[in-house]
Formats: sequence, C-alpha cells, structure tokens
Amino acid sequence: MAEFVKAQIKGDKVVVFLKPTCSYCILAKDVLSKYKFKSGHLDLIDISGRSDMGSIQDCLQQITGARTVPRVFIGEQCVGGGSDVDSLDRSGKLEGMLQAIGSLQ
Repeated sequence: MAEFVKAQIKGDKVVVFLKPTCSYCILAKDVLSKYKFKSGHLDLIDISGRSDMGSIQDCLQQITGARTVPRVFIGEQCVGGGSDVDSLDRSGKLEGMLQAIGSLQ
C-alpha cells in the first residue's frame, strides 16, 4: 500500500487523498479549484469505498502523522488537511508553493 501512496505523491503534482462527503475535503477542493493547474498536475484521489481504504489511511498516518482526510501533498510535502490549505491560501503562501513545483499554468 505504501507503494500506491508514494507513487501518487512523486514529482510536481498536487495530490489530495479525500472522501467526497467530508466537509474538510470539500474545503480543500474548493480552495485548490481557484488555481489554474496544468493538465495532470492536480490529482484528487477518492479513497471512500475502496477495499484498501484503511490501509491507505494507515500509510498516510506513517508518512504524515495523521490518517484523517484530506491529506494534501504539494510535490512530496504534506501540507496537512483542509483548514491548513485554506490558511496557506489566505496567507498568500499557497500560490508560491504551487508555482515552486511548477504545477500552475
């Protein structure tokens, strides 16, 4: 399972592990939707209903220290969850982080 998670978070992408009904996941998606990403540079990975959902969350726990969703990765760095992404956006730091990994148009 670690291979699946690590394969997703390599490189110059923003990856969000989420469940569509979670309010913090919706917040993270809404914040990120304000930015113009290059094609293929924003991955929203719905883990709800997957048979390996628990394993994915256990792996996220090992990598990030939390198994809650959303888990938002900018490049290979986990920046936290929905409220963390919202704070980065409000402070103006998020855009710079997205530009630094080359994910914006």
